[in-house]
Amino acid sequence: MTTHNQPLIHLDGVKKVFLTDEVETHALAGIYLEIRHGEYVSIAGPSGCGKSTLLSILGLLDSPTEGGYLLNGQQVENLSFAERARIRNREIGFIFQSFNLIGDLNVFENVELPLTYRNDLASAERKKRTTEALERVGMGHRSRHLPNQLSGGQQQRVAVARALAGSPSILLADEPTGNLDSKNGDAVMELLADLHRGGATICMVTHDDRFARYAERTIHLFDGRVVDDRLPAAQTPVEAMSF
Repeated sequence: MTTHNQPLIHLDGVKKVFLTDEVETHALAGIYLEIRHGEYVSIAGPSGCGKSTLLSILGLLDSPTEGGYLLNGQQVENLSFAERARIRNREIGFIFQSFNLIGDLNVFENVELPLTYRNDLASAERKKRTTEALERVGMGHRSRHLPNQLSGGQQQRVAVARALAGSPSILLADEPTGNLDSKNGDAVMELLADLHRGGATICMVTHDDRFARYAERTIHLFDGRVVDDRLPAAQTPVEAMSF
């Protein structure tokens, strides 16, 4: 039975090796990591350090070459493609840099779409969840608009609503401000901070230290390894600043 006393995510020596033209690329070189319910974690580091690979494994979009992954107490590193897809649809909400909205579906339909793959949700429940998610991100008044009728910031808010509608255990955000100007980027970060204050668990990949500071904990990767794991300096007691 899953309880909030155990970590939501537990990685035990996770490695990822890519083979191309008989050349091995070690994207992750042994990651030990726990994320607890209600945490807001940012994953930072230089380009090519393994951030996106780690997020893909956390989101069950990819499997580790070696190591263990517990999600909500369930061992998930070796599940079949179909099982990973089922758990992903129920446990994980994705927020992508490029929004990934479908152009010929309106806002409401985009948010509702992932819920249509869940046999446990009746049509009325899907519509209720969709409406609530859009209201939560301040986009209920744009539910009948198409994505190309929205600004970039509004499209990202719709993407956040889509991630929220399934009531996931964790939100995974991959450079959520990457395609936004600074004003809209700040607005999306404030939205995520507000969701965290409301109890959401968030793990965000970002290359921008300014946005990483929104999280309560920052994990720095370098060459596929965790080299630092700490609270931002402004929130961290002096005695707890070294890792």
